[in-house]
Amino acid sequence: MTDLAKRFPFLQRRPDLRGAVVPAGLVLLWWLATALQWVDTKIVASPPAVLDAFWQAAVGGELWHNLGASLQRNLTGFVVGGLIGLAFGTLLGLSRLAERLVGPTFHAAKQIALFAWIPLLSAWFGFGEPAKVAFIALAVFYPVALNSFEGIRATRVELYEVARVLGLSRTQRLFKLVLPSAAPAIFTGLHLGLIYAWLATIGAEYFFSAGPGIGNTMIDGREHFEMDQVLYGLVVVGAVGLLLNRLAAWIETRTLAWRVRPH
Repeated sequence: MTDLAKRFPFLQRRPDLRGAVVPAGLVLLWWLATALQWVDTKIVASPPAVLDAFWQAAVGGELWHNLGASLQRNLTGFVVGGLIGLAFGTLLGLSRLAERLVGPTFHAAKQIALFAWIPLLSAWFGFGEPAKVAFIALAVFYPVALNSFEGIRATRVELYEVARVLGLSRTQRLFKLVLPSAAPAIFTGLHLGLIYAWLATIGAEYFFSAGPGIGNTMIDGREHFEMDQVLYGLVVVGAVGLLLNRLAAWIETRTLAWRVRPH
């Protein structure tokens, strides 16, 4: 164990279980409320019933089919919105003219609530898969564009002077100076975009046409008054959101590790 601990330092850390206290307490309260019939189990399904519904969906493959459809939709919208947001934010950050021409419109449009775009998106793309992806991409676009713009605009003037002295071309300045300098802000935008993408994925499955997806699992459960299905879908949505958040934080830490300087 000692050799493993030396090779893998994270094994030396004791897991911090304090964050599990509140969820464990809520599950215990939930179990007591249903077992002692403090609540109507037709409205609030018991933990064993939810676990059984989850198991049946997992064994039957329904869970993985719906979850896979949601994640594919989520990833597509995230990539589309992230790339457009990064390009747009970079353009505004590098060009004063672009900022003056487009910036005021962008800053005004970002104040519009995301769900207010649904009627327009449905008119443009219909109610199928393209509309769902466009809705998710729009949710990702704003945080990525805004953070990219602010990160690039915050690049120190001294660095541009160094680049000029070294004779770097515009492309070299962009990839060797501007983007590395703005990387923390850009990754913050991508991190937020990933979180918003998952929230928008569930919202898109609610407001657009029915199809495979974890959000539609909860809709079907509500329509058939099967609260165990609704609650297991809710738990899956929360667990996936937590995993995506942790994954984004891990990628951000590993990618920006070069910026950490030893003291």
